[in-house]
Amino acid sequence: MEERRGGLDGGIAWRRTGAMLLVLLAAAFGLMVATAKGALAAQFSISGMPFTVTASSLNGSGFEQFATLDHMAPHSPNAGNTGGQVVVIVSAIQSAELTNLCQSINLGGSYLKLTAGGDGTPVRATTMVVDSDQLSGDANFNNISIGQDASTLTKVNGVTGNLGVFGQQADTVTINNLRQQNYATTAAAFTLPNLHMSFTSTGC
Repeated sequence: MEERRGGLDGGIAWRRTGAMLLVLLAAAFGLMVATAKGALAAQFSISGMPFTVTASSLNGSGFEQFATLDHMAPHSPNAGNTGGQVVVIVSAIQSAELTNLCQSINLGGSYLKLTAGGDGTPVRATTMVVDSDQLSGDANFNNISIGQDASTLTKVNGVTGNLGVFGQQADTVTINNLRQQNYATTAAAFTLPNLHMSFTSTGC
């Protein structure tokens, strides 16, 4: 896994981090010049089609979060007036378990839907990195540091942000009723028990 783009103890409710996430988004715009100069290397060109991910619970050890820009392939039909760039929040977890995972993408009139991690056997991932522009849930963090320079984050192997970017990290994270709109997900390993994929009339 290549390096990616860019203290309080106890639990912090996810909804209370709304203001912090706005700061992250604002900080991401400052990355545009650095990105143009090649300071940031995208792991792959995103399609530009967002997908929804939900889980009844996520439990992770080693957590990092910071903002960056994702890039679509040149001349992507999904670029619109964005110039092929999407401001995202990067959430990285060294080791994660997700219960009742659902992922769906709107294909215009139907959805491609994936489910896994039910029946008492959770989905497991290592070095999981998710790029989102919307996220919600009820979260608790243990030993969290907010406002750390993203280039100095240490909780996830090989994952850091850019110098001068607002970041945060924690020893552990628990999120219930997780819901995200994502543009990319990567993982060093991803185990999906009870996997089911199909075209449906409804998404997650």
